[in-house]
Amino acid sequence: MKKRLLTLIFTLFVGTFSVFAQMSDPTSWTFSQKKTGDNEYALTFKATIQPGWTVYSMSTPAGGPMPTSITIEKVGEGIELVGTAEESEPSKKHDDVFGVDVWYYSNNYTVTQKIKVTDPSITTVKGSVEFQACQEGACVPGEKDFAIELGNKGADKATVAAADETKDATEDDSLWLFFWVAFGSGLLAVVMPCVFPMIPMTVSFFMHGDSNKAKAKAKAIFFALSIVGIYTALGLIISFLLGPGFINWLSTNWLPNICFFIIFMIFAASFFGAFEIVLPSWLVNKSDKQADKGGYIGAFFMAFTLVLVSFSCTAPIVGTVLVEAARGSVLRPIIGMLGFSIAVALPFGFFSFFPSKLSNLPKSGGWLNAVKVVLGFVEVALGFKFLMVADQTYHWGLLDREIYIAIWVAVFTLQALYLMGKIKFAHDSDLPYIGVPRLIMIIITMSFVIYLIPGMFGAPLKALAGYFPPQETIDFDINRIVRDNAKEIMKSGVQVGGTQGAASAASNEPVKYSDFLHLPHGLDGYFDYDQALKVAQAQDKPLFIDFTGHGCVNCREMEQSVWSDPRVLEMLKNDYIIVALYVDDKTKLPAEEVYVSEYDGKKKNTLGKKNTDFQIKQFESNAQPNYILLDSRKGNEKVLKPHVLQPARGYNKDRDAFVKFLQDGLKEYKARAGK
Repeated sequence: MKKRLLTLIFTLFVGTFSVFAQMSDPTSWTFSQKKTGDNEYALTFKATIQPGWTVYSMSTPAGGPMPTSITIEKVGEGIELVGTAEESEPSKKHDDVFGVDVWYYSNNYTVTQKIKVTDPSITTVKGSVEFQACQEGACVPGEKDFAIELGNKGADKATVAAADETKDATEDDSLWLFFWVAFGSGLLAVVMPCVFPMIPMTVSFFMHGDSNKAKAKAKAIFFALSIVGIYTALGLIISFLLGPGFINWLSTNWLPNICFFIIFMIFAASFFGAFEIVLPSWLVNKSDKQADKGGYIGAFFMAFTLVLVSFSCTAPIVGTVLVEAARGSVLRPIIGMLGFSIAVALPFGFFSFFPSKLSNLPKSGGWLNAVKVVLGFVEVALGFKFLMVADQTYHWGLLDREIYIAIWVAVFTLQALYLMGKIKFAHDSDLPYIGVPRLIMIIITMSFVIYLIPGMFGAPLKALAGYFPPQETIDFDINRIVRDNAKEIMKSGVQVGGTQGAASAASNEPVKYSDFLHLPHGLDGYFDYDQALKVAQAQDKPLFIDFTGHGCVNCREMEQSVWSDPRVLEMLKNDYIIVALYVDDKTKLPAEEVYVSEYDGKKKNTLGKKNTDFQIKQFESNAQPNYILLDSRKGNEKVLKPHVLQPARGYNKDRDAFVKFLQDGLKEYKARAGK
C-alpha cells in the first residue's frame, strides 16, 4: 500500500512538473504610473526577461517576429493618448530567417505611454500587453492584463533604473559596432591620393629632422595623436551642437534624408573627378606657417595641415561617417570620429617606429584614383538609401523594391566596367593591363551584380534586406504570383499535386483563412482544426498539427531546414492532413465563435487566441513550434492528449529524427486501426 502511495505521489509530481516545464512564461511584468500634469499621467510597463529569452520591440517591421503591443481600454471614451509609446533602447540584428532587421530586448524592457484622462470618473486604467518571447528552440506568445490605479504616486524608480541600464547596455553594443565601421572608413581614407603619399613624406620629415631619434619618434607619435584629437573634436562639436533631440529628427524626418541623399551624390561626383571639395587656401597656409615652428606645437599644426590638405579626399568619407552618426545616439559622432581618426593616424605612428617598413608600401600611382572612383560608386548606391526613407515616409512610390535594386545593379555594373577599363574618368591613367587585385575586385563586383538580379523578381536577398524597400513593394513577385494562383486553384477545388484540392472538394467548402495564410514549399493544408479534422476523417489519415506563429523565428527555421527535406515533404503531402494553427494571428473571430476560456476565464475573440487556448488546454504547452501527430478518428473527443500518436516535437533541426517521428506516427496510426 505504501509503495503504491509513493508511486502515485511520484507520478503526480512528475506530471505536474512536466506541465509547468512545458508551460513557459519567461517574463514578469510590473505596471506603474506617474502624474505629469493636470489629468495627465505617464504609464510605465516594465518586463523582466529571463536569461536566454528575447522580446521584440513595438517597432518590429512587418514580416518579422511578433511585435509587442499595448491595448488601453476606453481610449476615446475618457482617455486620450498623448504622443506615441516610448521604448527603452533596443538591440538590433538582421534576422536571416525573416529577411528583415529586428529590434529586440534581453533582460529588461520598458515602455512608457503618456495619457490624458478627460473623464473624472476614471480612476483606474485597464488594458493588456501582448508580446512574443523567443529563445533558441522555442517561441512563446504572451498576454498580460493590467489595472493601474491613478494618483499622485511617484515613478517606479526601479523601473526607470532598469530602463536606463538596458539602454546603456544595448547602446554600448551599437556604439562598438559603429566604432569598427568608422575605423574601416578611416583605413579607406588612408589609401586616398591626398593621404597615402603623405605617409613616407611625414615619417621621413620626423626621422631626418631631428638627430635625437627617441625625440623624433615622440614627436611623430604626438603628430598621430593630434590627428585623432582633431577629428574627435569635430565629432564632439557635432554632438554638442545637435543634441539628442535634433539627432532623432535627422534620423526620422524626410527632409534631412533628402538632404543626405543630395550630399552623397555631391560626394560621389567629387570622387568621380567632377570637382574637388577644398577649404579656403588662407586657412591651409596659416596652419602650414604654424607647423614651421617645430617642437610639439609644430607637430600639432603639421597634423592640422594634413587634415586640411587632405580634405578634398577625406571630406566625402568623413561626411559619410558623420551622416550615419547623426542617425543614432548623441555619442555616435564622437565614437565615429574617434574610430576614423585612429585608423588614419595608425600608419603614421607605425612607420615612425618602424621606418624600414616604408619600403614595403606600394608606390603611388593611378591605383589611388581608382580607389576614389570605386568609392564614388559605393557613395551613389548608399545615397539612395536616404531617398528610400523619404519615399516610404510620404508614400511617393518612386523607389519600389525592383526599381531600387535595378539602380544598384546599374551602379555596380558600371563599377565593374570601370575596373575593366571600359569607362575612364578625367584623372584616370591609361590601363595597359588588368592586375590580379583589380581582377579580384571585378569578380567580386560582378558576382554581387548577379546576386542582385533575382531580387528584381521577388528573391528575398536576405543578406541585404535592411538596405532595400520592403518585399511587399515589389510589383512583379514571382513567389507571390505562384502562391496567388495556387490559392485560386485551391478555392476552385482542383487537386494540384497535394491533398487539399481533393479534400476541399470532398468537404464541399473553401479552405478557411487560405486568403491570407499559406503553408511553405507549396504544401496543401488547413488553418482551422475542425475543418482539417473533417477532411482527415474522410480520407482516413492522421492529423499533423503545426502550432506556429507569424513571428516565430524557430518555426521558419524548421520549415526551411527540416520541412524542405524531400522525405519530410513526401510524407506530409501523402500521409498526413496538415493543419497550421497560428497562435499570434489577430484576425477577429465571428461573433458566434467568440467564447470565454475554461482555462483562464478570458474572452477569446481572435484566431490566435483561440488556437493558443486550444494548444494549452489540450496539449499543455504554449511554445512554438509544437508538432502534434493526432489520431483523427478520435479528434472529436473532449480530451485529445491520449490520442496523440507520438510524443510532441519542438524545435530540433535533426532531419532524420523528424522523418522517424512521422514514420512512427503513421505506424502507430495504422496499428491502432488494426491494419
